Amino acid sequence: MKVLIAEDDPTSRQILKITLDKWEYEVVVACDGNEAWQAFQTDDPPRLAILDWMMPGMDGVAVCQKVRESATPSIAYIILLTAKDRKEDMVSALNAGADDYVVKPFERAELLARIRVGERMVALQSGLADRVQELQEALSHIKTLQGILPICMHCHKIRDDQDAWQKLEQYVTQHSSAQLSHSICPECMEKYYPDTDEDAEAEETADQP
Repeated sequence: MKVLIAEDDPTSRQILKITLDKWEYEVVVACDGNEAWQAFQTDDPPRLAILDWMMPGMDGVAVCQKVRESATPSIAYIILLTAKDRKEDMVSALNAGADDYVVKPFERAELLARIRVGERMVALQSGLADRVQELQEALSHIKTLQGILPICMHCHKIRDDQDAWQKLEQYVTQHSSAQLSHSICPECMEKYYPDTDEDAEAEETADQP
């Protein structure tokens, strides 16, 4: 998974990168909030981000807000990394759109555990988004017949919403995904082709020795 780290301190940034490299993540590095925001504007934005709270240009909280308020929000799990440890700070971070909050100096095991949680959340959200897309595409191909349909008792034509009378098969084809195939039911076969069965029996008798 591609992970964005945004940290203005070179030493902290390098430690984070080395740590994530060891965990075999694809790391994208940003030196400040503006670069972090630009990373989210690419065609293939990171799905998980670790943002330092205090950064020049745009801090981590501001980046969170812009990502969540974006017209085309990406599926991203954002972890804020900061030295602030007050509950009020945590509430502010979560309200701004952060998904998690890690206090410096962080324990590597804790950070990895929180990243794993982020991975699971992103996978779940991606799966749901794909499923919604599939359902939307399916619904776009579905036509349904609803309500009361006025049908002529003699010729069986149906009156549409524009008060025009259409043949039954034409109306069904236009208002559903069904494909009609013409055949003859047993009752009509007997009514309109009464000699068919007799001719068939005669042919079978003639074929017998």
